[in-house]
Amino acid sequence: MSLPTLSATDRDRALAEMSDGPELDVLVVGGGITGAGIALDAVTRGLRTGIVEAQDWAGGTSQWSSKLVHGGLRYLQQLDFKLVSEALRERELLLDFLAPHLVRPVPFLYPLTHRLWERPYVAAGIGLYDAMAHVGAKVATLPYQRHYGLKGIRRAFPDVRPGSMVGAVQYWDGRVDDARLVLTIVRTAVRFGALAANRTKAVAFPKDESGRVVGATLRDQETGQERTVRARTVIAATGVWTERTQDLAHAEGGLRVLASKGIHIVVPRERIRGEIGLILQTEKSVLFVIPWERYWLIGTTDTPYEQGLEDPVASGEDIDYVIDHANVVLDRPLTRDDVIGVYAGLRPLLQPGTKKGGEAQSTRISREHTVTEIAPGLISIAGGKLTTYRVMAEDAVDLALGEERAAQVPSVTDRTPLLGADGYLALHRQAAALGAPHGWDEEQVQHLLGRYGSAISEIVELVEERPDLARPLAGAAPYLRAEIVHGCTHEGALHLEDLFDTRTRLTWEQPRHGLDAVEEIADLAAEALGWDERRRAAEVRAYRERCAAEDAAAATADDAAAAAARDVAPDVLELVHRASG
Repeated sequence: MSLPTLSATDRDRALAEMSDGPELDVLVVGGGITGAGIALDAVTRGLRTGIVEAQDWAGGTSQWSSKLVHGGLRYLQQLDFKLVSEALRERELLLDFLAPHLVRPVPFLYPLTHRLWERPYVAAGIGLYDAMAHVGAKVATLPYQRHYGLKGIRRAFPDVRPGSMVGAVQYWDGRVDDARLVLTIVRTAVRFGALAANRTKAVAFPKDESGRVVGATLRDQETGQERTVRARTVIAATGVWTERTQDLAHAEGGLRVLASKGIHIVVPRERIRGEIGLILQTEKSVLFVIPWERYWLIGTTDTPYEQGLEDPVASGEDIDYVIDHANVVLDRPLTRDDVIGVYAGLRPLLQPGTKKGGEAQSTRISREHTVTEIAPGLISIAGGKLTTYRVMAEDAVDLALGEERAAQVPSVTDRTPLLGADGYLALHRQAAALGAPHGWDEEQVQHLLGRYGSAISEIVELVEERPDLARPLAGAAPYLRAEIVHGCTHEGALHLEDLFDTRTRLTWEQPRHGLDAVEEIADLAAEALGWDERRRAAEVRAYRERCAAEDAAAATADDAAAAAARDVAPDVLELVHRASG
């Protein structure tokens, strides 16, 4: 089966097919991790499936997570054994079979600050965590815990501040490029026949005479054109926008969610001497120090958020909070000057039984998901976590089908590897040979395999057609020029910011938001997407102004001031429409 593409032409064709073709069995509204998973689950059961996302794929919340695939050690502390067991099972599936190219093992140190009693207590908890992961698993993907004294800690993490811990226990979880996971799931769903369109917003849910929702009115955000799509069932997976989506159907009840903001800072890898991550308990949240190839991710916060949902940003207060709590255990304290990138996202935390405006503490609300039919023909799902997206999707499609039909065509996503997984391990061992014809060293090939898996063949094909695409970007050497073109031709990027946010991580993993590469990337995108000079200039201006606004927000004291600073930058569609008008 050929690999699918998500080009602008494919998007337009999918929208036309949704509105003009036969009725859909399932229309998924929301293109984050949950919606993508639902689309894949539905289409692999043989259902005619469509999926739309108002922003870019993963644009709302899913690309701004802590980028971990984990069982949730803190939920074990809360005795939520069901959630932890479920998440650990999903973690093993992703690591071993579904997406080994995207999900990688990562070790963490759990610091011990009390002598004698704390080590056996923590060892028992992590031992249970490990045992739950291995029970029933075909392959023991991750090792069991390991204990460290002070000398061992110094070897594993030389920058630990003396006196900050008396020992540590090492355990393992998984890390993931969350945006690429969403993109890959969407492409996998399209591979099996799903129709997919980003930058497409549901603006109404038409009903028949009996009051049943029979589809959705969709607005193409690029053109403003509206069209009606008929569907037997609509499943809304819109995260922090859950209540807005439900209101479109004028439903009396529905799910309630609380938006909680989490921010992360990015620090160069050489700034902190260590090979293992850290998990730290704070008064408000759990703080992770996560090792990646060229940097450390440090976060997160967990604070109720009351500003606009579209463009959350980190305030100076947020950044200082993360730095201050990381410095508790770092021998060489971090400063603002060490931070090369920052990002913020909103978690949709489910509020069972509460009404709009009801007060709730975000840190006390369950991360378990709920799926319910809020109106005939319209299902809503909220809550959960990235790791358990597949279970959430299965539950949503089961409800859409009904108990009897769901039993006849059960979910097969636990046996459906994601695009790029098939053949990845073999290619991983052939990295040197793969790169030699194009002048790539093994590190560059491993970078590509970690992003595309066996779909690296698509990058190779582009390079064979245009050898200049084999070169790294002049202003962002970790990425090849071919990856920018691929983001446009195969992965559905429609705007410059899509390439910086989702197809790469340049907006937060490179100094100055990756602006050193903006002109070269704009040239490549303009050629791939057919932009004229006015459109190219509008895209560059939109991205530059957004970056300036985010920097201004980072200098503010609180959420309100940060949001006001971010709002100064116009939306990319506003500038593009002006340029074309």
